Parts: sequence; C-alpha cells; structure tokens
Amino acid sequence: MATETTCRPAASHDGKIIAFPSATGTANVERCARELGRRHGADAIEFWKAECRRLADQLLSAGMPESDVGQRVMKFQQDVQIELVLSHQKQAVAKSRKR
Repeated sequence: MATETTCRPAASHDGKIIAFPSATGTANVERCARELGRRHGADAIEFWKAECRRLADQLLSAGMPESDVGQRVMKFQQDVQIELVLSHQKQAVAKSRKR
C-alpha cells in the first residue's frame, strides 16, 4: 500500500533522507472504514487490531519516536471512527430519499 510521505533528514546528519509518513492518509482511513463497515464481531476486531499494529510498525520503522506513534495511531482510530459515522449518515440519507 502506498502512503503519503515527506522527506525528513535522518537524525545522524550524515545526509541520509528517510521516507516519513506525513499522515495516515485519507485513502487508508476510507479503506479501513469500508472494511469495518462490512465486517462484524471477531473478524472486525482482528482486522482493526492488525491495521493499527501495521500503522504503528510502519511509523516506528520510519523513525518516529514511540511516544508520537501512540498519538498518531489514536488520531488514525479517531479518523476512521468519524469516517464510519459519516458513511452511516450518508447511507441513511440515501435510504430515506428512496421512500
């Protein structure tokens, strides 16, 4: 999966550039919300834990401090929750218009 990146100098000042995720990415948030919207129970929980762990691992491997990783994962969780709510609202509006 491609992620949005920005260049950030490595901490060693030896001229290396590392790819650093700039955000969790709108496409990733939408993808996770869609998946969670169609999954239920243990399947949804397993998927969600794996996605959050994958994001944390990606951020850690990019050099983000562990304290910041926790905050970024929490923001990702919040963004997906908002997307789920908006998606359900859109579906409800579309359904009510068909009546």
